[in-house]
Order: sequence, then C-alpha cells, then structure tokens
Amino acid sequence: MLDDSAIDRLREDLLASDYTLEAVSARLGDAALAGLGRNTTVAALRAIGSADDPQANAIRLWLLQRPVPAEHLRGWASLPALQEAGLVEGTEGLRATIELKPHGSDRRDGWICSDPTPLDGRVGRPRPDFVLGASPASTTLTQLVPPRRYGRVLDLGTGCGIQALHLDAEEIVATDLNPRALELARISLGLSGVVADLREGSLYEPVARERFDLIVTNPPYVISPPSADRLVYREGGFAGDGLMRQVVAGAGEHLADDGLLIVLGNWAVTDEPWEERLAGWMPQGCDALVLQRELLDPYEYIEIWLADAGLAGSREYAHRYAEWLDYFASTGIEAVGLGWLALHRSGRAAPELRIEEWPHAVHHPVGKAIGDFLDAVGPARLSDSDFLAARWRVHPGVVQETIGTPGAADPQHLVLRQQFGLGRAVEAGTALAAVVGACDGELPAGVLVGAVAGLLDADPQALRDEVLPQLRRLVLDGYLLPG
Repeated sequence: MLDDSAIDRLREDLLASDYTLEAVSARLGDAALAGLGRNTTVAALRAIGSADDPQANAIRLWLLQRPVPAEHLRGWASLPALQEAGLVEGTEGLRATIELKPHGSDRRDGWICSDPTPLDGRVGRPRPDFVLGASPASTTLTQLVPPRRYGRVLDLGTGCGIQALHLDAEEIVATDLNPRALELARISLGLSGVVADLREGSLYEPVARERFDLIVTNPPYVISPPSADRLVYREGGFAGDGLMRQVVAGAGEHLADDGLLIVLGNWAVTDEPWEERLAGWMPQGCDALVLQRELLDPYEYIEIWLADAGLAGSREYAHRYAEWLDYFASTGIEAVGLGWLALHRSGRAAPELRIEEWPHAVHHPVGKAIGDFLDAVGPARLSDSDFLAARWRVHPGVVQETIGTPGAADPQHLVLRQQFGLGRAVEAGTALAAVVGACDGELPAGVLVGAVAGLLDADPQALRDEVLPQLRRLVLDGYLLPG
C-alpha cells in the first residue's frame, strides 16, 4: 500500500486541510457528528453545503464517501501514491476506497484508516478481509484498560489499530491474522505517530515465548457455524467460543508478573452454569473479573450478525438463519453472553475469581475501576489483625442514600452507592453504615468497630465477626481505600 514517506506526505496533506478531530468536529457540529454515529450523512452534508475549501473536500472524500473533483485535490502531494495504491480511484471525480477518520484519545490525536462504513442505509456484502473501523466494541475496549504507563503491550488482533492510539506504553506489538488489517493499521499508526511492531499470525503464534505487561484484545469472537465465507474481522474459525477460551487460557504463558489481560468478547451459555464454564478458562495464578453485560437468545444474536454481514433481505437469509440455529442446537448453545474480562497475573495460589452478571449502567471509562479491583485483592485479604489495624477512608465518589416512609423516625434502608466506575450499590445495615461513615483514614478499623459496638450496645466480638467480611468486600469493590 503506502510506504512510510507516502504516509508522511498524507499526514501533511491532512493537516494542511485542517482535517483534524477538533477542527472537523467544530465544522460539522453536534447534530452531524451524532448522525455519523448512526451512519447517516444528511446532517454532515448540510453542514458543509456547497463549500469547496480544502477541509470540506477532505470531509467529503474521507468521511462521507462522496466524489471530489480532481482539481480540488491536485495540491495533495500524497495523491499519486494514494492512486497507485488504489486508495483513491477515478479521474475527474475522485473517490476514496478507504475511510480515514480523525480520532482522538487522552494520549494523542490522529486518524484511523479502515474499510468504508456502509452509510445512509446502504447494504452490501463486506469483503472477507474487511477491516472494521472504530466500532462500539473497539471504543468500549479502549475504556476498559486501566490507565497507567505500561512496559511491553500486546495488541492482539489489532484490526485498524485503534487500541494502539490509546495506549501509554514503552513498546507495542500489534498482531493480526489478516494481512490487509496490518496494512491499514500501519497507515493508522503512521499517521498518528505511534510506533508499533506489526506481526502477522493467529492468536499468540507471532509472540511465542514472549511476555507482556498488558494484553488488550477485541478478538473475532462471533460464534457462528463453520463457513467458507466467514468474515475474518469477526469470526475466528473456532468451534463455539473456542477462540475466546484460547485467548484467556493462553494468556497465562504470555503475561509478565503483575501483567494484565483485558478482553471484550462473547461466550456460549449452555446447560452448564456459564460462571463455572468461564472459571475453567482461567490460567493458574491469575485473579479475574468477568462481567456479563448482555445475554442474547439465539434468534436475537443471529439476526444481529446476519445483518452485519449484509444478508438482511437477501436470498440467502433464511438458509443461513436455519444453518446457524441448527449449529447452536447441535452444540448445546442456549444463549450467548457478551461482556468484559480482566485477568491479573498476581501469582496467588488461591486467585480471586469474580464472575457475575452486570447489566447495569456504568460510568465510563471504567478502566480505573477494573484496575482498582484487581489491585485491591491483596488489601482485602489481609489477616484479621492486619485488616483491623489498617486505616481506611471512604472513596470520595460514594454517597449514602436513605429510603423510608415519609415522616418515619428511621429509614427502612441505607444504601451505599458508587458514582464512579461500575456504579455498584450495596444495602448497609446500621452497624456497617456507621463504621463506613467513620472511615476517614484517621483511626484503625478495629477502633471504629469497637466504638460503634459501644454506641449500639452490641457485643464487640459479635459485631466484628458481622462487619469484617462486609468491610473486606467494600475494600475489594472500591468503596473503601487505604487511608
């Protein structure tokens, strides 16, 4: 496709056209940006009208998939290389064969290069090696990574390269089975000033015997029947959820000490409890947090992915639908779970495994909350004496809510609610609420428990036995922080 010098010239042309995230967002406005999020261009076209300035032409060419008169792009030094690579086609009216979107993160502003998104209701069959751009799944994954400086990072199944644009790392290795994905990712990363070692291959094959401080992946997790025309970006060719299992189980050999794996994906729900199935995937010595965000029945799941493949309304639709249903029935798949999975190579002989349904609203980005949970396993497991000797303070994002009958002397319920991260809430009894309310980092927990026992005229040992497990859970879930 493009060599490094052509990518440099393209970046200069984009900047000269003021085709950046901030400038394009200001030009189009909120309504047009929201419309593009729904894959419709009407508002954006109205926003630029008949203007033929360099920015308007760049928006038409790269973002809205509209033809641009050749004379309007003759000043682009990168145009000959783009045409030679087949990324821009035509003579009088030039069209882009790729999508080039401005993209920003806390780390940097840049561009994402991918295959074009179907716009304005157009339906088409994507090519087998189609490279997806920024999607809800990929952007969600960027928000699941705990924010910190990493050493070596593996972007497993990089696709268009979006994850690497968000990483704060000393070294990035980005892999993909799809050679076309690596070519477009090279453009994305080159335009955005990200240095990465791009390698072709499946799963962990390109990084045999290597270890990483972070592995981040949104793998081709779609559970579908074996098919010769599978889409590489979404289907890995494994039976059932075998690809997800290999990603998780194989991470144990590739995580450095204290390393993290962050995954967004699907798993099969069968007659075996899904929590037990996934627990069996976890590598030894790794703590885990698994959150099932959605549960789809086979019909809903299949309809989503048939539409994604451009098959809605086609002659093949009914046949493919039946084939998919038969495959699910033959493999015992009763539903499909969608969610998030985080592993921490802690080296613990008895790892912490939290596997639960969490369909509730969260406060994005949740990466910090995920990292805090994994970091809190050690403090939450202190011996009784050490835990009670420690000082704890309430997270500033925790509020206490009271629920009761109007006019009643006392509330019927006390709820501690997080206004951050996963937005957890827990009902606290009078004693627990009193202890937590007193946690300001000044006094040891044991002293606070004793004081509350005195106020409630309760047996100190009995109250300690009651609230200690609850306090440990609050530490683990981020309500209480070390003082």
